[in-house]
Amino acid sequence: MGAPRRGSLRDVRLSHVISALEDLYPPAWAESWDAVGLVCGDPAQEVRRVLFAVDPVATVVDEALEWEADLVVTHHPLLLRGVHSVAATTPKGRLVHRMITNGIALHTAHTNADRAAPGVSDALARAAGLTGDLRPMVPADDDPARGLGRIGELDEPVPLREFTRRAAAGLPSTAWGVRASGDPDRTVRTVAVCGGAGDSLLGTARAAGVDAYLTADLRHHPASEFAEHGGPALVDAAHWATEWPWLADAERLLAESSPEAGKLETRVSTLVTDAWTLHDEGAK
Repeated sequence: MGAPRRGSLRDVRLSHVISALEDLYPPAWAESWDAVGLVCGDPAQEVRRVLFAVDPVATVVDEALEWEADLVVTHHPLLLRGVHSVAATTPKGRLVHRMITNGIALHTAHTNADRAAPGVSDALARAAGLTGDLRPMVPADDDPARGLGRIGELDEPVPLREFTRRAAAGLPSTAWGVRASGDPDRTVRTVAVCGGAGDSLLGTARAAGVDAYLTADLRHHPASEFAEHGGPALVDAAHWATEWPWLADAERLLAESSPEAGKLETRVSTLVTDAWTLHDEGAK
């Protein structure tokens, strides 16, 4: 571990960067159970390089150290559940110690980024090939232009097998891959998407009358019952993969937020930090 890096004439204060991020993704938009915002770091410290990643895990901190990042912005929280210690005897405690010792700040935009416009699901929709205007699956009470999930259309109708292939091609590759539930020849034109775990919106997708619903972490019984009752085809991708496309949007929007933020060096991590690392289809 090295000493914290010194700033330069081009550096901006962390407080300015956090203010810009919170203008884009206000903490008030987060779920009540969520933990968003600045996790560690001195608002007065200088920031030159910002690394964007989905997960605050050891390999991402390794990348931040190697690249000499001053700030890591992640989608998933490090300390989502209450803790009583950040001692270096635990994995999360070790991460906190490594970041503080090396002058690296950590900021999280989670469900507040899910509800933003553009947010996590906008980026997923574009990655899956949806074009034109997008609308929320669940509009926010105070602004119907933003909210959870997105609904949009493909340029032209395609069979479910082709939409699944396009979704897989538009998302980063993972061991989990992309799988679908439904008739492979079913026509797909209107699609709902939700980045991350989206089985809570299965009923919303059915009510919207879409042809397919793309999300992650779909469980067997809810998916099976959903298929039995009719409704959209289901397309299930890796959790990490459905949220990774948002990082480039967040990077771009931060750079465009002010002249000061435009001075920052930014980078999107391409490390695959999905929980699943191996896939075997078994005997054929």
